[in-house]
Amino acid sequence: MEQIIWVWNYMKGKRAVFMGGLILSIVTAAIRVINPMLGQRIIDEVVMLRNTDPLIPLLVAMMIVQVSRLSLHYLMIILMEIASTDVMTRIRRDMYETVQWQDYRFLGRFPTGNLMTRMTQDLDRLRHTVAWVSYQFIGAVALFVSTFTFYMFINWRLALCLVAITPFILYISHRFKKRLRPRFQLLRQKLTDLGTAVTENIDGNRVVRAFARESYEKKKIEAHNADFRDTSCENALIVAKYQPLLDTASQLLMVVMLLVGGFFLIKEWMTAGQYMAFSSLTWALAAPMQMLGPLLADLERYTASGEMIREVVEAPKGISDAPDAVELKERPLGDIEFKDVNLSINGTPVLHDINFKIEAGATIGILGSTGSGKTSLINLLMRFYEPDSGQTLLDGVDLRRYTLSSLRKYVGTAMQDVFLFSDSVKGNIAYGMSEMDEETIRRRAVQADADSFIKDMSEGYETLVGERGVGLSGGQRQRVALARALAVEPAVLVLDDTTSAVDSETEKFIQEQLKTLDFPCTKIIIAQRISSFRGADMILVMDKGRIIERGTHSELLAMRGFYHHIWSLQYNAGLDAISEFSTEYSGEGI
Repeated sequence: MEQIIWVWNYMKGKRAVFMGGLILSIVTAAIRVINPMLGQRIIDEVVMLRNTDPLIPLLVAMMIVQVSRLSLHYLMIILMEIASTDVMTRIRRDMYETVQWQDYRFLGRFPTGNLMTRMTQDLDRLRHTVAWVSYQFIGAVALFVSTFTFYMFINWRLALCLVAITPFILYISHRFKKRLRPRFQLLRQKLTDLGTAVTENIDGNRVVRAFARESYEKKKIEAHNADFRDTSCENALIVAKYQPLLDTASQLLMVVMLLVGGFFLIKEWMTAGQYMAFSSLTWALAAPMQMLGPLLADLERYTASGEMIREVVEAPKGISDAPDAVELKERPLGDIEFKDVNLSINGTPVLHDINFKIEAGATIGILGSTGSGKTSLINLLMRFYEPDSGQTLLDGVDLRRYTLSSLRKYVGTAMQDVFLFSDSVKGNIAYGMSEMDEETIRRRAVQADADSFIKDMSEGYETLVGERGVGLSGGQRQRVALARALAVEPAVLVLDDTTSAVDSETEKFIQEQLKTLDFPCTKIIIAQRISSFRGADMILVMDKGRIIERGTHSELLAMRGFYHHIWSLQYNAGLDAISEFSTEYSGEGI
């Protein structure tokens, strides 16, 4: 019932269409009784009395009834398809919007393959239930009730004999449904696991080939595929076990009809026309009972899929606009400050007591070992995470006071793990501002040192790049991503290992371009190479979620700490300098 109410809420604007379809299903089911009634009159009034006068009118009436029923039936199908398609579209829209506004914690719970299965196959099952199962179920009930009513009107004794078997069928159906529900939930989980494995395998195709793990991945997919197959077969066996019982019970109606109906006919407790009417409508009692098994199976599939869909749609938003959030209507200056910021992810502490300030237009570098919290720090600035405590300020205002869309509009990011869309090079660069003119696109590409290789491509800036930038080298993808970040002219530019895949000469050129940007910009550069911090106003050194050192390049070298150690390793500054840092560094946060 809860699932039905949930879907009903999504039918706003199409409820009349859906109810119209259900009403037509009831009407078409009831109309099926009319022709047997007319057939009874043909037997009793035409054949038995040898009176042909009413024959033609009765036959014409039967034809009109049949044509009307078929016309209404097709209209009903159209209405149900309209309603079901609209519901599916609304739910898919809400699922997409929910995913769009979730934080990284949510995406960690629901892998891509998992979400894709929910947004495609589960939604299609829901549409099938609304468009087909609902009217089949309502129509079957209406057909059974109308037929039973007709039987009671003609001969109530025979009618009661025919429906006496119904309680047995209902008992079998209850057992059938009880067995199926957990099985379809398990089947749905197996399908999710299979979809996740396939998506990961496709996304990681290069890694699979690079490590020659095709055989391993094939076995993994085969294992998931086999699990799904075995579960499907087990479910089919359950259906195969119960469906013959339902079919047998429904076919017993024919036996009852022949024995009891024949006895009543011999005793003249019913006319030949009435017996014919009973016989011609026996299927109308048997069909709903035969359909009960498949309908229950479809309903259980829908229940399992509906729970999966609702788990996404009704997931609480991890990060959303505060009730009093305001739009950033004017370009911010770019002053950034972290005050006593602490962050934990899934219960694991990631950042501890982060305090620093960046003046507008300044350039800072962030250096640290893998897992030291550098990227998490930037994710707070973008509000992909919310701090457990403390504040992150932009121009002296807590980021939570700004709407997410207006905040991210003024923060440009270029990450090491570059994602490019299946679009032209021009389209990827202008992604953040689709109305950008070609001159600006080209200028940003020059600043990112991407223009040189783009011009040599087959169609220049109109060249289509494959999914995720297939066909471009790592360095080329990073430079296109940098051009994309520069194209929106952000107030804050974040470069997270953006030049890790380019050579030193290209890196130096990009740094020179960043110094002479034609718009004011605060720059945050995350890198492993000290050369990336040339000319930085301040450098932060992070370790285990803390800022352990801070200062300019010369100040950090004079400290002879972690930064000095990294500098010594990268520039071969002498064995003495390296040996001084041979033991594990353990310093307090600054």
